[in-house]
Amino acid sequence: MTVHPSLQNYADAWTHSVEAIAALVQPLPESEWNRRTPCPGWSVRDVVSHVIGMECEMLGDPRPIHTLPRDLYHVTDELSRYMEMQVDVRRHHTSPEMTAELEYTIIRRNRQLRNENRAPDTMVRAPLGKEQTLEVAMQRRAFDIWVHEQDLRTALGRPGNLDSPGAHVARDTLLAALPKVVAKDAGAPRNSAVVLDVHGPLEFMRTVRVDADGRGTIDGAPSLGPAVSLTLDWETYFRLACGRVRPAAVADQVKTDGDQKLADAILRAFVVTK
Repeated sequence: MTVHPSLQNYADAWTHSVEAIAALVQPLPESEWNRRTPCPGWSVRDVVSHVIGMECEMLGDPRPIHTLPRDLYHVTDELSRYMEMQVDVRRHHTSPEMTAELEYTIIRRNRQLRNENRAPDTMVRAPLGKEQTLEVAMQRRAFDIWVHEQDLRTALGRPGNLDSPGAHVARDTLLAALPKVVAKDAGAPRNSAVVLDVHGPLEFMRTVRVDADGRGTIDGAPSLGPAVSLTLDWETYFRLACGRVRPAAVADQVKTDGDQKLADAILRAFVVTK
């Protein structure tokens, strides 16, 4: 690849996850494509449709002209409506049509990545007619693809890749949002600290510190007297942060120490994806 060195880990993570998705769905009979996934409102077919659609947008393809039904309960705002367009237009595609389009899209995207020589700060297309840097776009695609790979694995009973390159991108993406969750959304007191201790295939400990002005930062140094400590496994962490499960459903998998009211507020605000 000629991709810029700072983008290589995103390209590698994307490739690893998208190839895993292709391997998961290629042998599926027609009936399996309708299985529900943890992604609200989406089946296996819908998740794969989303993957195809977003990668086509990275390729610069025009968006489909399509009218959405009015009874889609999970379509609640402009962004979800935007995302649903690529999904609903494929809802009646057969499994051979889905796997063929997925394979062709992956071939095209791999070719694009092989020839990619733009700088990371190049502005490219983003949802809703906006723009983002190429680096942000590739990071978001690597993150999104891995999360949807996990959606498919859960739906199909095929766990795996919880410590893959995409998992590391997901970890860093989710952790970057944690200071806002703790300091602003959950309203942690000023001059306090919250410790997150995650175990499992990916193990890490992070401390969110809220300064005297109420701003949050995150680091890997331990805190001797945190207001709250949350201990949980990696799968539970990303499922909570990605809105795949509610805190009450995994209460027995999250150990909290310290201010229980603050811990509950953090968990209520834990979802950082849209």
